[in-house]
Amino acid sequence: MLGTINPEILFLQQEDQIKAGLLDMKMILKITEDTYKMLGQGQIQNPPKVHLGIPEGTEWESFFNTMPSYIGGDLNIAGIKWAAESKKNATTPGIPYGIDISILSDPVTVLPFCIQDGTIITAMRTSAVAGLQAKYCAPSDTDTATLIGAGVIGRTMIMAICEAIPTVKTIYLCDLDLEKAEQVAKESEGKYGVTIIPTSDSKTAAAKSQLIVGETTARTPFIDKSWVKPHSAIVCVSNEATTDVVKAADVNVVDYWKQIITFKNKAITQVFDAGEITKEEVLETSDLVLGKPCRTSDEQFIYACSLGLGALDITVAYALYQNAVKLGLGTKVKLWDKPLWE
Repeated sequence: MLGTINPEILFLQQEDQIKAGLLDMKMILKITEDTYKMLGQGQIQNPPKVHLGIPEGTEWESFFNTMPSYIGGDLNIAGIKWAAESKKNATTPGIPYGIDISILSDPVTVLPFCIQDGTIITAMRTSAVAGLQAKYCAPSDTDTATLIGAGVIGRTMIMAICEAIPTVKTIYLCDLDLEKAEQVAKESEGKYGVTIIPTSDSKTAAAKSQLIVGETTARTPFIDKSWVKPHSAIVCVSNEATTDVVKAADVNVVDYWKQIITFKNKAITQVFDAGEITKEEVLETSDLVLGKPCRTSDEQFIYACSLGLGALDITVAYALYQNAVKLGLGTKVKLWDKPLWE
């Protein structure tokens, strides 16, 4: 593939990806851990995502993010995710709230060789990151988890937590819309070997749990210091936690410091900007997978958060591309038969 001048592109729609293993959380978790290892070893270039809100500012109605990455090592591929979300879609039947596209390219000739839907990749790898952080941050005897949010990520988060922490036996699935939580709980019934209890009271559920995971679309933080207790971990994939949670933590973990520090709405960024925490006091997910100690006692409270790593979208997409090629999946298209100008 490297150095090819063939302008052929393999297009994978969502159905092709599922046949290629997209819903295999065990595979996605392994790719996620391997990717963070490569990131920590300096084999990945992953500039911070660029955010385009419409309208501009925090009160967007829709947004687009560009997330480019280069993956070195044995993979040696480049790619980009074009990520988007729309508030209108949340109330429009038949269309996802978020819609993403992943493009894989040859880093030598820069020709794209695969374009695929990135929406479910996002859902799977987002939960895989939270699952990976929970694996290292949750107490060793964790048997009860509270997952807050019963949307698309709520579905994949059940998969990730059950795979990453086999000791979990009970999951409280929380949503302000109890009917949504009940629906997802019913869909998941009997699949993962855990008891899933739907509820709209996330704070009461959290008090019974060693692990709390926020996977909502909330724009205003609602997990505050009153949720914090010893012998627990809180993992957030969005803006659920307040700055007091960061300041109360014995250990703070982020997915990727270089990127998360550019997003000023993140609680950990606000605490850093206020001079109340230093970079040296914060662990990155790559530190954890490379063996740096995180939890040294089950009595600690640990807070972890993530923003989304473009490199993960590319490594997962590349694995699906390789599987699809072996299985003969996808539709082939060409950029040109002969370029007009060279």
